[in-house]
Amino acid sequence: MKLNIEHNFNSYSVDLTQFHSLALGFGPEADNPNAFYINPAQIVPIRVGDFVGSVSEGGSANCEVVTYCAHGNGTHTECVGHIAKDRVHVSECKFNPTMLAQVISVDLVNKEGDWVVDSECLMNISFESVPALIVRSLPNNSDKKNRVWSGNNPPYFTVEAMKLIVDAGFTQLLTDFPSVDREEDAGALAAHRVWWNVPQGTTDLAQARMDACITEMIFVSDAVVDGLYLLQLILPKIHSDAVPSNPLLYSLTEN
Repeated sequence: MKLNIEHNFNSYSVDLTQFHSLALGFGPEADNPNAFYINPAQIVPIRVGDFVGSVSEGGSANCEVVTYCAHGNGTHTECVGHIAKDRVHVSECKFNPTMLAQVISVDLVNKEGDWVVDSECLMNISFESVPALIVRSLPNNSDKKNRVWSGNNPPYFTVEAMKLIVDAGFTQLLTDFPSVDREEDAGALAAHRVWWNVPQGTTDLAQARMDACITEMIFVSDAVVDGLYLLQLILPKIHSDAVPSNPLLYSLTEN
């Protein structure tokens, strides 16, 4: 199945049978990255009376209970509810889950012992006028897939870098970091607040970018070259500030 797309007076075709999943999953034999000292996800058979949800244990069917925290157990998409006093769910965000996206690769810089994406990292990048920005950090080691980030001060975005990204018009940001902010920042969440336009010291959402989301802990294979793609951001309808997600990336072929 193929799709035709027009963008900036250019025509592209997309083969919907060929895609790259950017998601890192959790569970047995999955990638299982971990961040913020959050317990690993657990997937166990349900036990109700004499019933056990495991065929291998004698049950009639497999029926499992999943215990996880989206923010630390794999690829997840979060909304402004992450920093809001009132509950705001990802499922309430009104954006088209199928959109054009720009993939960029960024060399990290060291600032006072921290590895960061700073405004200097982005100065020579020509941003496209598309909804989504996918940031692949370099070096792109495959151990990102199952890395234990907890306690290791992972890379993050500076406020200045986040302002550039917001000013460029992006409404979806995808990163291979476990967070756009520093692991330990005394609760400031400065880059998150710039992204959602929620000033420090307030939970006022009057001017917030309600439909903007951040997707963290992705992995962008080296087989994906920088440039334009079609993105499908697949989300379950879970009423939470963050949910596990599966971003699918499709190559564009110019007609």
